[in-house]
Amino acid sequence: MTPRIKVCCIADIEEAKIAIECGASALGLVGKMPSGPGVISDEEIRKIAAAVPPPIGTFLLTSETSTRKIIEHHQRTQTNTVQIVDELVDGIYADLRKNLPAIKLVQVIHIKDERSIDDALRVAKYADALLLDSGNPDLKIKELGGTGRVHDWKLSRQIVEQSPIPVFLAGGLTPENVQEAITQIQPFGLDVCRGVRTNGKLDRKKLESFFKSCTSTHNS
Repeated sequence: MTPRIKVCCIADIEEAKIAIECGASALGLVGKMPSGPGVISDEEIRKIAAAVPPPIGTFLLTSETSTRKIIEHHQRTQTNTVQIVDELVDGIYADLRKNLPAIKLVQVIHIKDERSIDDALRVAKYADALLLDSGNPDLKIKELGGTGRVHDWKLSRQIVEQSPIPVFLAGGLTPENVQEAITQIQPFGLDVCRGVRTNGKLDRKKLESFFKSCTSTHNS
């Protein structure tokens, strides 16, 4: 099966349109972050989410770590999916389920070492999907995505093999390396940001090349 592709760091409706035309299954809409690319206002996120036709996923990337603030963030943006890019420190997933019953929950796991496997499998009991990225939440200024770095794919492969829920792969994906990523890891989905942009803008040619690489992997 060809992986679903989520195009992240969507800046406006025009970029959303390009991504969908190229075949994106989901769009990443980045809320306030301590660092990294693609941040747009909650008003812009809501505007894009309202313009996107079903069944395209609209992922709100939230850096909030309390369930109350995550719920409030979603109420301001009205996406159909919430991507939690940091660790929950206040509240439990059941709070989110109760207050956002129709919304899918995607938990990001930043792959650093073997402990990331345990973290992923623990959280998999509560989320609808996992997304494996290359950030570092332990830094003084947290990195919570959009680093452009590839992490240890061997760890990602172990998570994919053991996870009871779908797994997206993020972190440094490009048209040049995505074939290898699919072959090695066999994720449910792929998440791409920097690898399909030129000077920060979504590049249709790079995105088309990315999709072509994914398809050729599937057909080979």
